Amino acid sequence: MKDTKKTIKENNIIEAAESVFRAVGFKNAKMEDIASEAGITKVTLYSYFQSKENLYLAITYRALQSLNDAYYNSLDNNKNKKGIDSVVALIETFMTFCEENFLYSETLLEYFSLVRSTSSGQDQTKLTEATKESLYYMKLQDIQNLPFKLTAKEISRGQADGSILPHIDPIFSTLQGWSFIIGYTKLLNANGSNKSPLFNVDLNDLKIFNLKLARTLMSSESTLAKIDAMNVHS
Repeated sequence: MKDTKKTIKENNIIEAAESVFRAVGFKNAKMEDIASEAGITKVTLYSYFQSKENLYLAITYRALQSLNDAYYNSLDNNKNKKGIDSVVALIETFMTFCEENFLYSETLLEYFSLVRSTSSGQDQTKLTEATKESLYYMKLQDIQNLPFKLTAKEISRGQADGSILPHIDPIFSTLQGWSFIIGYTKLLNANGSNKSPLFNVDLNDLKIFNLKLARTLMSSESTLAKIDAMNVHS
C-alpha cells in the first residue's frame, strides 16, 4: 500500500515538473515552482527527487516509454502488411510523436546527444553527479536501444518478404531514418506553433516528403532499386 501511495505521489511530481518545464524550460525551472505545482513542500519534493536533473531524466524515461509503446502499437497495426509498410509507419509514428509531444521530443534529443557524447555512458567524466546517481538514468540505459532494434527487425522482415532491398544494412538504414526525424524534430522545436519556418515551407509537406523518400530509398520496387539492379547486371 505504501509503495502504491509513493508511486502515485512520484507520478504527480513528475507531471508537475512536466508542466513547469513546458512553461519555462529546464534552465529557468525552479524546484520551488515544481513543488508548488505539485501541491507539496520543497522538503517533500527533495525527499522524492534530489535534483532537477533527476526529475528531467524521469520525464525522459517517461518519454522513451511512451515512444516505445507507440512503436509497439504501430507494429501491431501493421503486422499483416509488408515490411516496407511497417518501417515507414514506424518513421511516421516517431514524427507524429514529436509533433504531439514537444517536451518529450526535446528530452529525447538531449538524452541521445548525451549518449553519443559519453560513448553510451562509458565516459563518466562527461556526466554530472546528479546524472550518475539517478535511478532514471540507469532505467533509460536499459531501454534506450529498443526503438532502433524494433525498426531494424522490421527492415529485416521487409527484406525477407521482398519489399525492402536485400543489400541494405538494417542498422545503418535505421540510423539514416532517425537522422531524418531528428532534423524534422529540431525544426519543430525551434519553430514552436509556426508551421512555415523556412522559405514558407509547410512542415507537414516536409514530413510527407521524408516518408516518401524513406520508402523510395528502401523499397525493392522503387525506380532507384531498378536502376541499381541494372547496374549490377550490366
